[in-house]
Amino acid sequence: MAVTTSTDSFPRQNARTRNFTLGVPRSFQISPDGGTVLFLRSRGGSDPVNCLWALDVASGQERLVADPSVLSSTGLGSAGAAEDPVEKARRERVRERAGGIVAFATDADLAVAAFTLGGLVYLADLRTGQTRELPTATPAADPRPAPDGRHLAYVSDGALRLVAIDGSGDRALADPEGMPGITFGLADFAAAEELGRTRGYWWAPDSSAILVARVDETPVQTWHIADPANPAAPASAVRYPAAGTANAVVSLYLCSLDGKLTRVDFDEQAFPYLVTAAWERAGNASQPPLIAVLSRDQRELRLLTVDPDTGSTTLVRADTDKSWVDVVPGVPARTAAGAIVWAADADGAKRLVAGTAQEHAAGRAMPMTPPSLQVRSVLSVDGDTVLFRASAADPASIALWTAGPDGIRPASEESGVHDGKLEGGTLAVASRSLQGTEVAVRVLRRRADGAFAPAADIASLAEQPSIPLPRVTLGYSAGPSRVRTAIMLPSWYEPGSGKLPVLCDPYGGPHAQRALSALDAYLTSQWFADQGFAVLIADGRGTPGRGPEWDRAVKGDLATPALEDQVEALRSAADQCADLDLSRVAIRGWSFGGYLSALAVLRRPDVFHAAVAGAPVTDWRLYDTVYTERYLGHPDFSPEAYERSSLIADAPTLTRPLMIIHGLADDNVVVAHTLRLSSALLAAGRPHTVLPLSGVTHMAAQEEVAENLLLLQVDFLREALGIKPPAGKAQ
Repeated sequence: MAVTTSTDSFPRQNARTRNFTLGVPRSFQISPDGGTVLFLRSRGGSDPVNCLWALDVASGQERLVADPSVLSSTGLGSAGAAEDPVEKARRERVRERAGGIVAFATDADLAVAAFTLGGLVYLADLRTGQTRELPTATPAADPRPAPDGRHLAYVSDGALRLVAIDGSGDRALADPEGMPGITFGLADFAAAEELGRTRGYWWAPDSSAILVARVDETPVQTWHIADPANPAAPASAVRYPAAGTANAVVSLYLCSLDGKLTRVDFDEQAFPYLVTAAWERAGNASQPPLIAVLSRDQRELRLLTVDPDTGSTTLVRADTDKSWVDVVPGVPARTAAGAIVWAADADGAKRLVAGTAQEHAAGRAMPMTPPSLQVRSVLSVDGDTVLFRASAADPASIALWTAGPDGIRPASEESGVHDGKLEGGTLAVASRSLQGTEVAVRVLRRRADGAFAPAADIASLAEQPSIPLPRVTLGYSAGPSRVRTAIMLPSWYEPGSGKLPVLCDPYGGPHAQRALSALDAYLTSQWFADQGFAVLIADGRGTPGRGPEWDRAVKGDLATPALEDQVEALRSAADQCADLDLSRVAIRGWSFGGYLSALAVLRRPDVFHAAVAGAPVTDWRLYDTVYTERYLGHPDFSPEAYERSSLIADAPTLTRPLMIIHGLADDNVVVAHTLRLSSALLAAGRPHTVLPLSGVTHMAAQEEVAENLLLLQVDFLREALGIKPPAGKAQ
């Protein structure tokens, strides 16, 4: 059960609890017999240190497997890891805010689990209950036991290494041998930041070999991120593949346990992006590895099989699109019968298809899902049953479904936002809903008729917010885009008692939604509402969950459709709710939302009267290759798309108050974006506010920073719109 509400102010509590994520169970792994569920969870809603836990499904009893405060010499388990550049970069790519055990890997039987603390490798024996440190090279990253549990692979100093589970025989399997910019077994920046691939090696199902990525970053330009607050400290050199520049060269090798390397034969120049790999067992037989590779222009995605003896590849299928091919997490995957599960566009929807390699190659792979479902990701495969996330009629809800011999079945409520894992007939479901802010985690067992029955609950220890529950009204705009919207009014507000200034609070771009059927998604927005605003969230064209045509409406122009849809949503909301005052409209956002906020006051000052732009992209030539070129193309061939989407040329048009916030240590949207826009505004004589955050990355996760950023934004917006705090009501 969740912890009771704190007496802290909301900004303080929100920062201290990492947006109320601490204490929430996550990262589920299930044993093949379905009897044990492993998961991560901290000891409370303000405890940032994750522990490893195990649930016995039959009894419903939890036990603590590994506690970093006991194991790590640092006392917390996260301080040492923060100094490891590989671990630090990985956490930034996945936006990891917690400490302690933040990731783990197991053998096939779930008998052992491996993780790192402070750059050291620990191994938990789930049969004996003992956890011990393994003697390895340090700092170590991404330890993964072999499926048979006899060895463990990990990465240190750019080399893929192997050690026996008893701690003997530690040695390098694939070693760059001191060559700068070369690593084995790690994901490159583009893969980790934009393609969802955070790993760089995969064990063979029979534990006889490892498929390993070799990354050569030497072609990638070097950028230097300095800390102006500490001028004696040298700048950090980072390899950043900006749009139109060189990417890392990623190749693949089959590595035997005696260190023999066999190169995987695919066209690395034509297909520079290694999207993912999968090496799985189908039934009782090992299957050859599957890899997915993507062309630089992202208009062709190829699925290949790899001969595990020679490294030669065979084309399974090639998906093409005149705009771009979407990458769907979790595919390819294999069923026990050997069918390859894939995701493809058909009939206006993202659908799952399955078949043998020959059926895929011949175009005869069969759809597993109907056009009425927009598939978001594949989560796991249990035998011949595929667990996946999808939206039906409402993009704000993301439900769990299974596809298999019994057809398509719901595995969660259709409304809400759900995630899960299925193995051995046991289903772990983490659910968020509009009924409350708590994440509910249920464990279910599959019955003989194929339906799931409740077996146990896993408690969330997260704190509950110190503000009233969000007052959310979900809807659609009345204009041509039919934008999905969420409106929040102050908890103390009585309809008809006076006009409210409006605060638009979007992300508004590809990859992320803000209008969701989950109350915890609106906590910060509701706090802003309680400061005296009507808050509007709008998911315009390009945001996920509404099909390929909706996604591709932003092709060649990241500015115009996104801004038009915010205006449409705002005007429609005012028509639906007479309490909105369109003469006082502000907008705030972070990352793409920051870009959209600055864009709004620059191009539509008639609609938007003030903006707070957090970590905004201002010149898309400075953002990374994968994301930017997917939507705008290569800048050498489509410069007009970059000009159309840039903010720099709009600087002389600024007539509204604008605050720009940026972390000086941001290696995703580098601070050069803000500095270039600020310089252009200054050159045009346009007053504006810049708030630089020393030592802060794109996450802005530090407690003091996260807390005070909310307060400073409210103060700025009130002054910009000429409004006063609601007496005795704002929290």
